Amino acid sequence: MERMTMDERPAMGVRRFGRVNWLGLRTLITREVMRFMAVWQQTIFAPLMTAALFVLVFALALGQGRGQVMGLPYLQFLGPGILMMTVIQNSFANSSSSITSAKVQGNIVDTLMPPLSAGELLTGYLCGSVARAGLVAMVIGTGMVVVTGAGIAHPLWAITFVLLAALLLGGLGILAGILAQKFDQMAAITNFVITPLSFLSGTFYSVDSLPEPFRTLSHWNPIFYLIDGARFGVTGVSDAPVWRGFAICVAVVAGVLYLGWRWLKSGYRMKP
Repeated sequence: MERMTMDERPAMGVRRFGRVNWLGLRTLITREVMRFMAVWQQTIFAPLMTAALFVLVFALALGQGRGQVMGLPYLQFLGPGILMMTVIQNSFANSSSSITSAKVQGNIVDTLMPPLSAGELLTGYLCGSVARAGLVAMVIGTGMVVVTGAGIAHPLWAITFVLLAALLLGGLGILAGILAQKFDQMAAITNFVITPLSFLSGTFYSVDSLPEPFRTLSHWNPIFYLIDGARFGVTGVSDAPVWRGFAICVAVVAGVLYLGWRWLKSGYRMKP
């Protein structure tokens, strides 16, 4: 067999199908999905159990038929908040743990060496977060409908805000993964930033019940609009105008993803 000369060999980084490395992008997406599906008991089943425990505790604390918020039975009000809290935590965990684990284990080079652009890397990590968040949302959403006995008032709005939440927290997970150099730093970000924001953004209460200045400050929090928008999609009621929340969330998502793209393009805290 004749050996190819250097000039005849395909150059590294050549895009064979247009400007996008579709094979590399598909491989990265597959890796990210298979990574969390390999431990589905932790990534899919565990969030369902956590959500069920929240509902059980509040149901026992309030009693059947007691407690209303914004004209809704409390459990019906609570359902979308629990769903979005779980989506937020899981979409963040997927992208952040993927990058942090690779950096700590020293195999991040396996992701950086292939001919993948910053946009392709960003898309691959985000698709993993969106897939995990979507599966969790479907499982918990189905359980929510069964438990409350109520349908989905505006399915398109509900899907839209779940997708925005997955993109925003997946993007923030990428930024956190880039910044963190060890698991302790990632745990600090999760425990002191992501978890408080997911709990204190109208998940368990209406922000209209807060005294000033906390009520006004809540309206500066984009995660509040994610939860409020999903609640509108499921129940038809919300604290803030849904179109305002949508516009704010889109703007914040665009800003976070742009920053993530810039950091991946420059190799900031990524290159060994």
